[in-house]
Amino acid sequence: MEEAKKIFIVDDDVNVIELIKKYLVREGYLVETFGCAEDVLIRMKTVYPDMFVIDIMMPGIDGYELCKEIRRQGQTPIIMVSAKDDEIDKVLGLELGSDDYLSKPFSPRELVARVKNIFRRVGAVALPPEKSGEIVIGDLKIFPDERKVLAAGQEVEFTTKEFELLEFLAANRGKVFNREQILNQVWGFDYFGDNRAVDDLVKRIRKKIKTAGSTFELKTVWGYGYKMEG
Repeated sequence: MEEAKKIFIVDDDVNVIELIKKYLVREGYLVETFGCAEDVLIRMKTVYPDMFVIDIMMPGIDGYELCKEIRRQGQTPIIMVSAKDDEIDKVLGLELGSDDYLSKPFSPRELVARVKNIFRRVGAVALPPEKSGEIVIGDLKIFPDERKVLAAGQEVEFTTKEFELLEFLAANRGKVFNREQILNQVWGFDYFGDNRAVDDLVKRIRKKIKTAGSTFELKTVWGYGYKMEG
């Protein structure tokens, strides 16, 4: 029998914490709750969860800073929640490495659906053996096992989603994928957002590669989607 997944909820709103915890426990997850980032950082030194659900607007260390600290330690899934519904806040959350973003107020059932979806994807991210080695396209080198990218010989830091998109297109170079197909592959079939997230991701990837001095181009197929040639 599979061991129950542990989820850390970090939010300074007690009512929100208790509501989320109730629904996640009902689904069989082990849940620990924290009222501030400082407390969860201390707990992480002895116990590490399988997922974080983090509020952005908290006193002291906010959700963005906590997300960055978690990403410095590894790739544990993160769902960010916030009363702020501005698109720029969502983009920033994803750019810092969160796997999903929910605006308050939200349905606890929707949160549960997203948690399940992320765990399904995390359990199925391994590439086939023939694609697990180094991928080279021009002066771009991708190391899937190490989650490392070299562009023109320079290592480039990518967020989780940026790396997954780059790796997916590189492993399937020459093939064209529309935005819906990319959403399904990188975010999962249960993704609730719109396909503008794909365009934002592509822009950030292009900017980072260009800044590194690479001549590599991620191609736009106008009116359809994106592809990698090679």
